Amino acid sequence: MRLPGLIDVHVHLREPGGEHKETFATGTAAALAGGVTTVLAMPNTSPPITDAETFALADARARAGARCDYGIFLGATDTNAPLPAALQQRAAGLKIYVNDTFGPLRVESLAVVMRHLRHWRGAGPVAVHAEGLFVPALAALAALTGTHVHFCHVSRAAEIETIRLAKERGFPITCEVTPHHLWLTEDDLPRLGAFGDMRPRLATRADRDALWAHLDVVDCIATDHAPHTIEEKQSPTPPPGVPGLETTLPLLLTAVHEGRLSMEKLIDLTHRRPRAIFNLPAQPDTYVEVDPDAEWVLPEQGWFTKVGWSPFAGMRVRGRVVRTVVRGQTAFEEGRVLALPGTGRNVRDAALH
Repeated sequence: MRLPGLIDVHVHLREPGGEHKETFATGTAAALAGGVTTVLAMPNTSPPITDAETFALADARARAGARCDYGIFLGATDTNAPLPAALQQRAAGLKIYVNDTFGPLRVESLAVVMRHLRHWRGAGPVAVHAEGLFVPALAALAALTGTHVHFCHVSRAAEIETIRLAKERGFPITCEVTPHHLWLTEDDLPRLGAFGDMRPRLATRADRDALWAHLDVVDCIATDHAPHTIEEKQSPTPPPGVPGLETTLPLLLTAVHEGRLSMEKLIDLTHRRPRAIFNLPAQPDTYVEVDPDAEWVLPEQGWFTKVGWSPFAGMRVRGRVVRTVVRGQTAFEEGRVLALPGTGRNVRDAALH
């Protein structure tokens, strides 16, 4: 079976500054193994990507290392609004963190958030890490400013219900959910320990069921691929986040097999809607070949992500990536990544449009 190349609008590739966890080369290898042909990288690196200098640094690393196409987010700070217009157009979007997360980026001032929203004119939306009461607050600000706000990793019943109401009233908002919030709950924490620690945290079964029940409100499935080493996760102060680029498509194909998701909806959530929301170019002759009937158990080891583990290890799935083709070239086939570092392209390069 052939599917269009998946677009993951929320990944952390840890470069620059966290290369021991992941790089553009290793993270995009994992992407291709998972059928993902475009990734949008988050800005909470070290240093964070908040201006022309740090953006150029990250883009240079990506041009040298990326094996699939990529975009790079700019991060909002208390002092960098408005960002230069030309820089806005080069970015995948603007990321605003209004809740605690991993990394130095967080905006706590309402005035600053408003300033960013009023001045954002990039090709992609303003993506927000907003939980709880911040969800209706950011939805209201989207409506007041007329700026497209994209809610990252929605995880609670009240949040997805709020987003449904706001969409019904025509607010300019979209949202994503992650596989870990669709498949895992707080009941899995005794088994996973720190390997199940993430932001937003795992929620209740009722919250998870609400995400499935409101899947018609969801625009994208995004992994929030956030790799940390096993040693870091086993430390006294484990950082939050889990890898996910290689496991998302098998999980979604399993949901299709179980009748919880249609193949058309899978393509909408992983390709059509992400491309439209983030104003991404077409990838000609790009597709993923899958065996929808392959039954296998997600392993403990053997992943392409540099950290080499998965919170889904041990789960039986149905559906496997056989081959990933990018612009007519086989990039992944039968367990081997064939694309070389540097063959990926920045989605905002003018020549692609």
